[in-house]
Amino acid sequence: MSARLTDTLLVIAKEPVPGRVKTRLTPPYTPQEAAALAEAALADTLHTVLRAPVRRRVLVLDGVPGPWLPPGFDIVPQGAGGLDERIAAAFGRCDRGPALLVGMDTPQLTTDLLAGVGRDGTDAWFGPAADGGFWALGFADPARAAALVRGVPMSTDRTGAIQRRRLAEAGLSVSDLPVLRDVDTAADVAEVAACCPPGSRFTTTLNSLAEAGR
Repeated sequence: MSARLTDTLLVIAKEPVPGRVKTRLTPPYTPQEAAALAEAALADTLHTVLRAPVRRRVLVLDGVPGPWLPPGFDIVPQGAGGLDERIAAAFGRCDRGPALLVGMDTPQLTTDLLAGVGRDGTDAWFGPAADGGFWALGFADPARAAALVRGVPMSTDRTGAIQRRRLAEAGLSVSDLPVLRDVDTAADVAEVAACCPPGSRFTTTLNSLAEAGR
């Protein structure tokens, strides 16, 4: 993957503060344990993005950076409003394309999964999530994102289908990325960890929590 795959990679994330992130993991995890898993997932995602051959890496953050943030990222605050508005605003930070946005909930992400983004000649890229949402969204022309993302109902089991249909109805050619599972519930944790690369922070954190509980 020596050639540039896209111009800008954006990671939209929330600061991993206990009680504010991954609340659906509690129970069985404590708020502190849920935040530790969220931090590990975010750090894995950021380090994967760091290895991707792009011009610009941007963390679109709700909160403040912590020691989990590696160097090499521009930090911008999330915009106001619902998630659709915040995603649209994130793409508005891109001065040119192609641009791809990913979330913090798929620590199994690898650069190989992004290999065709930005150089396959399509207008958009869509990464469906197993829960019916999406883990990645990209545009060859990020200026088109606002009109195509705003108004999409987020955090439902139809979010991905609605977003994907919007892209197609706008006449965009779309490349579909592999389906990934988000870390949203306790049932997701072990399944996602099993898909992570060896030595991932997420898997290491999960193993540490399991050992502490015995």
